[in-house]
Amino acid sequence: MNLSAEIEFKVDFNDCDPMRIVWHGNYINYFERARCALLDKIGYNYIDMENSGYSFPVTEVKAKYMKSLRFGDVCRAKATLIEYENMIKIEFELYNAKSGELTTKGMVSQMCVEMASGKTQFFCPKCFTEKVEHFLSNGGFD
Repeated sequence: MNLSAEIEFKVDFNDCDPMRIVWHGNYINYFERARCALLDKIGYNYIDMENSGYSFPVTEVKAKYMKSLRFGDVCRAKATLIEYENMIKIEFELYNAKSGELTTKGMVSQMCVEMASGKTQFFCPKCFTEKVEHFLSNGGFD
């Protein structure tokens, strides 16, 4: 399975500490930007989740920082879906777009919760898995 999405954006001043280095917590926000692009690509974004009666709270976040991004750098963020049947698990890679250097790697897990009952589901709903499987079976094309 290779379902991924990439985005690029310029590092904003308000993302940085006084030394103009991206504050460590903001890398998680960068993961979120890439995750939203991936979910849009699949056709099941956060609004679609809500409309289908499910939420997907984050249950685990991992980040490995290898090199800092700085104010004015262009970040290339890649999100890759690695699990979708029992939970959503996405791996992330952040790069300095100019140098091509990998700066940060990460992973986020999300469990499915039925909104009406508040109960954790130990599977992802068909409305999501069918979209992923359709996308994968068509070689990444709708």
